[in-house]
Amino acid sequence: MKNIFLVLKREYLVRVRKKSFIVMTFLTPILIAAFYGIIVWAAVGSFKSEHKTIQVIDESGLFKEKFKSDKNTTFELISGPVATAQKKLKGKEDKLLVHIPADIMSRPNGLQIYAEKNIGPMLKNRIEKVVQQGLRNIKLSKAGITQQVIEDANQDVDAQTYSLDDEGKSQSSSTMAAYVAGYAAAFLLYIFILVYGAGVMQGVMEEKSNRIIEVIISSVKPFHLMLGKILGVAAVGLTQFVLWGVLTFGVSSATQTLFGFNRFTATQEVINKQAEQADPEVKKEMEKQQNNTLQTIENFSKSAQSLPLAKIFFCFLFYFLGGYLLYSSLYAAIGASVENQQEAGQFTFPIMLPIIAAIIFAQLAINQPDGSLAFWTSMIPFTSPVVMMARIPFGVPAWEIVLSMALLVLGFVGTTWIAARIYRIGILMYGKKVNYKELSKWLFYKG
Repeated sequence: MKNIFLVLKREYLVRVRKKSFIVMTFLTPILIAAFYGIIVWAAVGSFKSEHKTIQVIDESGLFKEKFKSDKNTTFELISGPVATAQKKLKGKEDKLLVHIPADIMSRPNGLQIYAEKNIGPMLKNRIEKVVQQGLRNIKLSKAGITQQVIEDANQDVDAQTYSLDDEGKSQSSSTMAAYVAGYAAAFLLYIFILVYGAGVMQGVMEEKSNRIIEVIISSVKPFHLMLGKILGVAAVGLTQFVLWGVLTFGVSSATQTLFGFNRFTATQEVINKQAEQADPEVKKEMEKQQNNTLQTIENFSKSAQSLPLAKIFFCFLFYFLGGYLLYSSLYAAIGASVENQQEAGQFTFPIMLPIIAAIIFAQLAINQPDGSLAFWTSMIPFTSPVVMMARIPFGVPAWEIVLSMALLVLGFVGTTWIAARIYRIGILMYGKKVNYKELSKWLFYKG
């Protein structure tokens, strides 16, 4: 046990003292905040476009009062041949020409827009919306249906969800909050297991190729060395994860305090800029969607409090360690068996398949958290860390979680035993290309 701790301590200190670890740990939250800030700044700035003059030739006579000018766009109704108006557009990038044919009612696809250069999709959509809405209102009026009738018929339905505890009492819940929490936890586990598991393999390969392992193995048993390296990298991963969480929260709070920048208000500003350039009818619809979005965010924040956060956090740590230990032991065995990255490719792919399948099963489990597929994939040790974390926010019986954890521990013990048998032989094997047949022989070597 002492040797395992010494290897763990060395592996941890060597990695956390690296400049790359220190730089990326402290720089990543700042880069994320800066990246988001640049996106919002660019999105807001992109709406400060130049003034556009749009000339409209309406041969149908149905849209004389439909096009409304604003501070960024001026609509002008003109007459005359379309060809003549087209020629006048030459060299004038701030002007557009809209041609509405006389038979627009029977041929709605006959709308034509001319410009010196291609126009943006928002402006194109605005012009199309005006014509579409005008045609729609005309046809509804002929059928004796008013616009008010249509608006009254469009009723939004938003169901309130409740979950029942063991005593049968109901409490407010949120399917969206559970969905977000489940998917986020599953995806984080998926990324961390892949990244840090591969890090163990890379570290073993480097020590083997540099022949440092021959010195280390003279005083430490192969199993103790392998287990110490695995636990050391796990400690590094947890340290970096905790620091990222604390620093991200700190950077976000500092940015909001110093510069008054808030991701929600900034996003709101982008939406407002979009609405300013939209047609009145489109603007009305956007404001409705905006109110619905804000209401959804408010409901999400309230319902998120009903999630079992302590349970999710505890299970996340357990499944992170369990899943990481299971896969990293196999990665360590591969690193000890091969001498370069090219040889490792043929062995890492079969190990990656279950974890890739797990993230796919997790998405299915989110939609049917109580289904048979979700149950069995959350019991199989190779997929249970990711799938079970996707299910827990929706509510999973305690006995299923306990059984899944027990099977994961057994799976880790089994993979560690197999990995240790391969590791003890492969770590000192040089100059021989390894295949699956050779690995199977190493499992039964004595001594």
